[in-house]
Amino acid sequence: MTKIPNYSELGSKRLPQHDYSQPGAYFVTICTAERQCFFGEIIEGQMKLNKSGLIVAQQWFGLPSHYVNVSLDEFVIMPNHVHGLISLTEGSPPSVGAGFQPADASHPTKSQHGLPEIIRGFKTYSSLEINRLRDTPGNPIWQRNYYEHVVRTEADLNGIRKYIVENPRKWAEDGENPAVRETVRASWAG
Repeated sequence: MTKIPNYSELGSKRLPQHDYSQPGAYFVTICTAERQCFFGEIIEGQMKLNKSGLIVAQQWFGLPSHYVNVSLDEFVIMPNHVHGLISLTEGSPPSVGAGFQPADASHPTKSQHGLPEIIRGFKTYSSLEINRLRDTPGNPIWQRNYYEHVVRTEADLNGIRKYIVENPRKWAEDGENPAVRETVRASWAG
């Protein structure tokens, strides 16, 4: 697998012909607004979550209970971004008991959600909870966009899994680390 780029500078790189509601595996990276370190800190190569980081974890791991077509794989919360592998499956609506009928059968409930809708929900609800905790209603927590990569091969999947697991140990070299960014900025100015 090639070196993972600086995600927050990529902008949208979505494949124009790809349907992001179809089953498949996706590697997503979501950065915080202005790269603020909201979620905790790296200590001796391990991420120590603060209360905001715990909210992010709760919201991420709750995705399958809100979206029937979501399956989760490796995931890591960093001080100012998250990396996760998410799979969209051939989900079906949850069973709610014999004889259940939707309120309006002419508008059935959508059971398949696309990746953009799922990520939007994750960002929205985690932001609401973090802002409630911090008493900062409406404060932006996440950058507007996110990075995603369509996983195409088993080798790609395994490389991404390894990258996610090792990410906290490599924070000292991470392009999203504010200390690294400042060092690079200072070297350009000098």
